[in-house]
Amino acid sequence: MIERYSLPEMVQIWSEENKYRIWLDIELAACRAWAKLGKIPERDLKKIEENVRLDIERIREIEKVTRHDILAFVEGINESLGSESKYIHMGLTSNDVKDTALAIQMKQAGELILKELNRLRDKLAEEALLHKETIMIGRTHGVHGEPITWGLKLLIWHEEVKRHITRMEDVLKVVSIGKISGAVGTYASINPRVEELACQELGLEVAPISNQVLQRDRHADFICTLALIAASLEKFATEIRNLQRTEILEVEEGFRKGQKGSSAMPHKKNPIICERISGLARVVRGNVIPALENISLWHERDLTHSSVERVILPDSSILVHYMLNQFIMVMDELVVNKERMEENLERTHGLVFSQRVMLALVDKGLTREEAYALAQRNALKAWDTRRSYRVLLQEDEEILAHLSKEELERIFDYKLFLKELDYIYEKLGLQGEEVSRVQR
Repeated sequence: MIERYSLPEMVQIWSEENKYRIWLDIELAACRAWAKLGKIPERDLKKIEENVRLDIERIREIEKVTRHDILAFVEGINESLGSESKYIHMGLTSNDVKDTALAIQMKQAGELILKELNRLRDKLAEEALLHKETIMIGRTHGVHGEPITWGLKLLIWHEEVKRHITRMEDVLKVVSIGKISGAVGTYASINPRVEELACQELGLEVAPISNQVLQRDRHADFICTLALIAASLEKFATEIRNLQRTEILEVEEGFRKGQKGSSAMPHKKNPIICERISGLARVVRGNVIPALENISLWHERDLTHSSVERVILPDSSILVHYMLNQFIMVMDELVVNKERMEENLERTHGLVFSQRVMLALVDKGLTREEAYALAQRNALKAWDTRRSYRVLLQEDEEILAHLSKEELERIFDYKLFLKELDYIYEKLGLQGEEVSRVQR
């Protein structure tokens, strides 16, 4: 992935240096396992542990000749050893090392992403509590519906992020699996105890069964989880972008001192970070199909998945980690225009109360169809004439036959839309201990 959309801690995980260090850790773990089983003398194990060196430049030189990365790696580290080098890679196939290493890298990457997801969850909880009663218009089909609060919008995002946390925790269990089972998974040249002992040392579970590779549904699961996270981030970003449109302008990305919005139009303040997140989500989603196609390999394995994974696993991890970081920054700096929210609430001249009018008429004994017709008749008139819906209702004799002017006045109270807020927040756990945790 290009540097512009990368953060150093995730880049390090997918670096060549980290990959080779993990490969070496696996080879050493296998040697130590063999030693416990009496296959490698302790003196030779000690020599390996003390003398083995990792020279990445030398490995690169060797690979130019071998055109095989694992053999180049083994030959490269063996140059730092004596006769004890014969125990390196003993009984292992390339993918015992490579797939186990990839599992460790996915685990490391997933844990970083999980950290950011928890940060975002806490930030959304904090803002949802802060804006619990920040009333604004709710829209369906892009059209004004009924009032909602900015806090409720954020609460929906908060709950969605919690689901992603669960997904990531679950998929980490799926991918944190090692295999050291030999050429086609039969353990013909390696003791199964080597696999058990080595994976235990490496912090991985042992694959219940494998052939030459770990099965790629695990890796596809990981990519799909990242794509779901990216899709949610795009959803959140798109909402902010829409709400920042000049005609709405209820929220805005932070605009820092010295920042410029347009090279041609000095007045512009654009939602550039949210647009960036929306764009990068397309890249992550695009990696799902290759990941799914990697599941089907010839017989005990072929090599079609390898080149794909060298791209999609680092790139997807790096991008999602970056997108999470960026969206947290957006939430930290977000400008919430309460006055504009209140202003927009009034743009439809009180039409947001039409359902409450209809239900009040039903309570007075009208059928739903009769009540709907009366409420709609005045609503359409209010829209066409730009007059107050409440005033038109108070002038309608048919309405007044069922509802007094005082009753109509009581209906037109925005607080009525907020009366179950406590119930919703409590249902999602944002009360009591959770509130205290967030505030801390």
